[in-house]
Amino acid sequence: MLQATPVKLKADSVKLNYYNDRTKRDLSVLDGIDFSVNEGELVSIVGPSGCGKSTFLAAVDGLVSIDGGKILIDEREVKKPGPDRGLVFQQDSLFPWRTVQRNVAYGLEIQKLLSKEEIAARARKFVELVGLSGFEDSYPRELSGGMRQRVNIARALAVDPELLLLDEPFAALDAQTREFMQFELLRILDRAQKTGLFITHQIDEAIFLSNRVVVFSARPAKVKEIVEIDLPKERTLDLKHTPRFMEIFRHIWRLIEEESARMGLLRVH
Repeated sequence: MLQATPVKLKADSVKLNYYNDRTKRDLSVLDGIDFSVNEGELVSIVGPSGCGKSTFLAAVDGLVSIDGGKILIDEREVKKPGPDRGLVFQQDSLFPWRTVQRNVAYGLEIQKLLSKEEIAARARKFVELVGLSGFEDSYPRELSGGMRQRVNIARALAVDPELLLLDEPFAALDAQTREFMQFELLRILDRAQKTGLFITHQIDEAIFLSNRVVVFSARPAKVKEIVEIDLPKERTLDLKHTPRFMEIFRHIWRLIEEESARMGLLRVH
């Protein structure tokens, strides 16, 4: 009998409200989010602009508190940020006065669990993993946008998180670099044997990267649908032009279109 894949992340009826100072009322942002991410998966979240995707990711990281339900990582409830999660932001957020090597080492230095020699060796390992060998002593200003994001991913992975959280990490890149970084992310996660939760506005990016795509409804967000991505494991650019890829794209777009209309972002005739 095949052993079931362990669940790495579970969102169980997650609710979150923001208090609006102007109206003096609570604004419901998340209204019962339910889904799970299995170990080794990359799952993407898409939905209408402003529906609460990044807020949910912040809740998974423990940066904001939820008002109902539970978020569990390896069956442990999330109460605050922790080393079991690595967060990659939209902007690379590197320290300009630190080299590539020392940016990657930063989280390890904060943890104070390893010697200087061990930190340096581990940082070099992840610089190599993201394909930046030879740039260890370069500064962020000397790197392209894609290279800076690779440093950002290496820094998040260096602390050995159980779950990598990515909040539109390629949004600031040009289209060509963005496609290249999609390939790089799949390669990096495969080699590092990590589980990922990815936020994006790009439907084709979500399909290309993911095992499953979670579609959020209009705010207050619920899970409108979870779409299984039944495409070959080996992803190539040609895959984006296949009939099945386009069929999945159109299906997800229709789901988002319906919810965008509910939010008044567009009119559906």
